[in-house]
Amino acid sequence: MAVAGRGKRQLGGQPHPFVQIFPTIPYKTSGSVVESVVQATHAFVTRRDADMFPLSPREVLAVGRVLVVEDDDRVARLVSRALQEDGYTVDRAATGPAGLGAALANDFDLVLLDLMLPGMGGTQVLERLVEARPEQRVLVLSAVPEIGARVACLDAGAVDFVGKPFVVAELLARVHARMRVPAPGAARRWLTVGPVTLDLRQRRATVAGRRVELSLREFLLLQHLMYRVGQACSRTEILADVWGLMFDPGSNVVDVCVRRLRSKLDNSDRVETVRNVGYRFVAD
Repeated sequence: MAVAGRGKRQLGGQPHPFVQIFPTIPYKTSGSVVESVVQATHAFVTRRDADMFPLSPREVLAVGRVLVVEDDDRVARLVSRALQEDGYTVDRAATGPAGLGAALANDFDLVLLDLMLPGMGGTQVLERLVEARPEQRVLVLSAVPEIGARVACLDAGAVDFVGKPFVVAELLARVHARMRVPAPGAARRWLTVGPVTLDLRQRRATVAGRRVELSLREFLLLQHLMYRVGQACSRTEILADVWGLMFDPGSNVVDVCVRRLRSKLDNSDRVETVRNVGYRFVAD
């Protein structure tokens, strides 16, 4: 894993002293370098550049409580400080068991979860947490580079995945975006279109009264389409909403999931292909 790097970016004609963290300096580095990174990050997240941040997010967004599960103390401090400067209340855990225990014993608006944790891997923490609390938002923050690992986390119930190295501003923006979206099951419980009914709290589906077993990603895809019944949904928006991917990974993951979903519904034509666009849910 890489830690700490320095870079400059032109903002209003003036170079910003610190934009990106974690790209270049090896993990085992001197305390003076680490402290300089901490100080630079603090300067960045305290919004001293008025041209870039005319309004603090705390002025326009409600604060919340966040759990940071990260075994690297330097990373945990950087992330925690950034969140606290934005007005969030932050709790920390350094092991998998401690993170899972804290998340189950308390009410957090968001959990930031690393994958490589001592005691219990982050993937196992994620699976157990989502199983016990389907409404819990979990944002995975990890250096694992494989796209398969990212997709697996999203399939397991994570609402987003941010890779290391990361940009502080992007991480905060993603946190803000996920906090604005109601947690799963927080509002209405039932969604019914034609013969298909979704239990949004338990994440269960029935078709004409018959229980249908869906994977998490199949359920979220069906929910996305049913909320927009009769509308053409692009693959781009489906990737963003269902997989949390803000880019096209260059795979046919959406098409494969649609194919599996069609095989489980009463009528394969209920999810209709819209040529050159994506898919549409048909009620009747």
